[in-house]
Amino acid sequence: MPVTFASSVPEDSSALILPLGKGKPLDTATKELSADAANLVKRAAEASRFEGDLGSIVEIFDETKHGTRRIVIVGAGNGDDTESLQKAGGAAMAKLLTSGETALAFDARTSGEKDAGSRMAFGALQRSWRLDSYRTKAPAKTKPTVEEIAVVANDAEAKRWDHFQALYAGIALARELVTEPPNIIHPQGFVERCRPLSELGVEIEVLDRDEMTELGMGALLGVAQGSIREPKLLVMRWDGTGGAQKNPVAFVGKGVTFDTGGISLKPGPGMEDMKFDMGGAAAVAGAMCALAGRKAKAHVVGVCGLVENMPGSNAQRPSDIVTTMSGQTVEVLNTDAEGRLVLCDAMHWTQEKYSPEVMVDLATLTGAMIIALGHEHGGCFSNDDGLADQLLAAGTGSGDKLWRMPLGKPYDKLIDSPIADIKNVGPREAGSITAAQFLQRFVKDGVKWAHLDIAGTVWMKSASNLWDKGATGYGVRLLDRFIADNFEG
Repeated sequence: MPVTFASSVPEDSSALILPLGKGKPLDTATKELSADAANLVKRAAEASRFEGDLGSIVEIFDETKHGTRRIVIVGAGNGDDTESLQKAGGAAMAKLLTSGETALAFDARTSGEKDAGSRMAFGALQRSWRLDSYRTKAPAKTKPTVEEIAVVANDAEAKRWDHFQALYAGIALARELVTEPPNIIHPQGFVERCRPLSELGVEIEVLDRDEMTELGMGALLGVAQGSIREPKLLVMRWDGTGGAQKNPVAFVGKGVTFDTGGISLKPGPGMEDMKFDMGGAAAVAGAMCALAGRKAKAHVVGVCGLVENMPGSNAQRPSDIVTTMSGQTVEVLNTDAEGRLVLCDAMHWTQEKYSPEVMVDLATLTGAMIIALGHEHGGCFSNDDGLADQLLAAGTGSGDKLWRMPLGKPYDKLIDSPIADIKNVGPREAGSITAAQFLQRFVKDGVKWAHLDIAGTVWMKSASNLWDKGATGYGVRLLDRFIADNFEG
């Protein structure tokens, strides 16, 4: 959806969106409206008890010489939410997306915040995203009508829009990868959706089964062996430093494009949601899209281990032992604890290939994470306090929030195997922690590492001001902010 900038409110019949903070006088938002329009807004606000709460809306219709114009006042809250203007813009878009309006104009000049109109437009874009390509009989009233957005702002703000646009492109890619059905986004399908990133300057490399076999990736390949779909290791590298930064920051994503649980089969109800088990890889791909799209002055590599976990005749069995690329052996007690098997080989390969000083993996790894944190935060485990602090700050600043979880030797003994170096599951308690402890065994000395368990945040069963039901694109804003704050001058 195109976004344009103008120095004043467009003289047409596009819907006009004005934000108002909680508790602020109504005339703060309406002072540039005609007296009649401002009076109508006042009466409507009083009738609906509008007080500026985040996402609340009051609207009127004003007759102008260009036709009837819808004027929407949207609550921007009390300023305690870092995403307040995004959410206000998203709330307006949710209200108007299928309303018949074709153009929206955001005028946030009275908010006093930097890039206020852009933030609202950014939120509106996020809320407008949907995947409609498979809808052949959707009723006309459910189809989106909004086709363009205008932002009333100065030239300086307009010049900064490219960052928001690139970030939205990354979020949209992540949502697309998560939302598409698993017969479309299987390992090869995932790779093909990411190949256009090369047009942005991202270097693409893909390892196939034979290459991974030669490298000894027995853990990753063990997960894939029950599926007819060939596994892939997708590597995306962006160097915006011109070679000045030798060792890249590494992002590693779990990309289980569909997870049946394998022989340790999941229950049927809810299994359809397991197409989102590649949400970590989707976040990595989306982040690479955003960083390359805005020409980030950083050196970053994104690695995605892509497999399908199926209960085929050749599927991995509970009690199988596999040898990882690192040489460590793993007793596979539960084939539904497959994400850590994919990640351990992908992480080891990344360290061997690129020698990163910082490595962050992202994965929809454990249901226990959802039990612990619900859907409000991703879990952050790290071997370095400084790195953990950087990620938590990036989460707070971007809106993709994290909560730090513990690691420690007492947990480590829970995954010791009596027959191999390690077993892939521990007891019922501390399930997310033992998964992180498993991954930590594959981190080389001196590497600052963090594991982000995002099982509860990549897919939502209810809509919000920034997304409809389904994929959220969680992780893209977080990784982009993490790079911007810590690795760019």
